[in-house]
Amino acid sequence: MNTVSAAEWEEARLRLLVKEKELTRARDALAAERRRMPWLAIEKPYEFEGPSGTVNLLDLFEGRRQLIVYRAFFDPGVEGFPDHACKGCSLVADQVAHVAHLNARDTTLAFASRGTQPDIARLKTRMGWTMPWYTITGDFDVDFGVGEWHGTNAFIREGDQVFRTYFVNGRGDEALGGTWGYLDITALGRQEEWEDSPEGHPQTPPYEWWNWHDAYEDSASSGGGCCSGS
Repeated sequence: MNTVSAAEWEEARLRLLVKEKELTRARDALAAERRRMPWLAIEKPYEFEGPSGTVNLLDLFEGRRQLIVYRAFFDPGVEGFPDHACKGCSLVADQVAHVAHLNARDTTLAFASRGTQPDIARLKTRMGWTMPWYTITGDFDVDFGVGEWHGTNAFIREGDQVFRTYFVNGRGDEALGGTWGYLDITALGRQEEWEDSPEGHPQTPPYEWWNWHDAYEDSASSGGGCCSGS
């Protein structure tokens, strides 16, 4: 144990702060590069089962511009099923911030597994999870790199055309769960004026859009958009 005076402690903290600020700027630059990733048009139809029946990938957007899908392993054969999802995926689910903040940025977060809807509903109630959670019925998991391991895909839409914009798995998922982490992997980012984003991306002053999670207006949009794929 290294015991120091208050002045020495503050000096050590400020030295570390220089490196922490460098890391913050590097993270911002990396997120700016993500916002310039090319878009991959999704032409293959994908179907899922939701609480109200069969839906497609476009339906998962819930009318918003962006979609983030986490492939959680709550499947037959997974340890703990049907009482639990896998321990790692459950840890991820436990860290998800209130989705109203993402929705306010025209972004929907959804989980997807191969468990049935009755099993998923029971699991969500038991664990206190509220994010939308769908049953994969086709090749979505295999086609998007999450057939045998967890991972997070980001999508955007122009009208009814869906594009894949980003994918992260492995330890990359550790940074997710909070509102900022999720927005930083999307094509539109946090949509704040300080961000380095391509021309035409929606941006508003920081802090201005922040609100209590029960005070946002419904942010589902009807489509269209203010930027195009590259």
